[in-house]
Amino acid sequence: MTHSPQRYLMYIAQNYSFAILRPLQQAILKQGGQVCWFFEGDGVDGRFLHENEQLLASVADVKAWQPDAVFVPGNVVPRCIPGIKVGVFHGFNAGKLNRRGREDHFEIRGCFDLYCTQGPDTTARFTQLAQQYGFFKVKQTGWPMLDPLFTEPESNPYCAVDDPRPTILMCSTFSRNLTCAPHLYETVKALVATGKWRWLVQFHPKMAAETVAQYKALQGPNLTFVETDNVIPVLQAADVMLCDTSSILLMFLLQGKPVVTFNNQHPLPHLLNVTTTNEVEPALSEALTYPADLMANIQHYCQQIHPYQDGCSSERVLAATNALLDNGLLELKSKPLNIVREFKMRKKLGYWGL
Repeated sequence: MTHSPQRYLMYIAQNYSFAILRPLQQAILKQGGQVCWFFEGDGVDGRFLHENEQLLASVADVKAWQPDAVFVPGNVVPRCIPGIKVGVFHGFNAGKLNRRGREDHFEIRGCFDLYCTQGPDTTARFTQLAQQYGFFKVKQTGWPMLDPLFTEPESNPYCAVDDPRPTILMCSTFSRNLTCAPHLYETVKALVATGKWRWLVQFHPKMAAETVAQYKALQGPNLTFVETDNVIPVLQAADVMLCDTSSILLMFLLQGKPVVTFNNQHPLPHLLNVTTTNEVEPALSEALTYPADLMANIQHYCQQIHPYQDGCSSERVLAATNALLDNGLLELKSKPLNIVREFKMRKKLGYWGL
């Protein structure tokens, strides 16, 4: 079916969401659609917005523009934002439990009309939840953020063409219970001093400031501390990752590259997991040999979480969204009112209109 130019809103609350939604924006513009951005709260740095991207500064502006669909990489979006609501996720299911002891990735908050899932391992569960709740649809599309992962960048600022050393990328989540960064500081410091590997370090934006300062102090010819709104080139530049339970490790695995984890909550065969600092260096050395059994386990796992390597997930998300726009929400139940959550979101946005 041919579409009149549709209006799509990118609703974001974190800087990393730019990289999640920009491939989708590209697909929309290619099809002749219109895109605007909206920032929820003060967690987004407006300097990351490109000159050719349009920002709607208030909920009133959004309502005046009347988007047909809203893409959300976060967990929630208020009802006062017009358009069908599409959840596109801010990461993979890393098995993290929320305060209620439930898997956060599958927490249904009553905000979305459509979930665009990344692969079979999450699609099955979301399909089951869709049947249970009845107010949203599910379509397996792959994840827009990964589209550029499967294309060669024109130039990569994190690659050192004239440096033959293997490159280790260290990433870590901010959660105090899960983060490896404070525990591995002395180990990494000692390994950096040897100079046998080149290090890139990139942390979650909510990482404790003192931990960030510690690692920044290690910068020099052997280590680069990376602060960016787009981790894709960083992932592409490394040979092996050192991580914890952060979902970024799943993106790294999808390149067919090994990950060494420190005290991972789910130490499965596709990871080289260690539980003491003494094991870190031997595990990294082993990972750099790309062991055949480990690589086979990685390949099998990747088929479950994200089987697409064609760089076309954005087009699939857009097709699923347009199909819902065409067919409407008539066969879906009404979403729950969520009065308390709606009040909190409106308070955060400073919007009390209809």
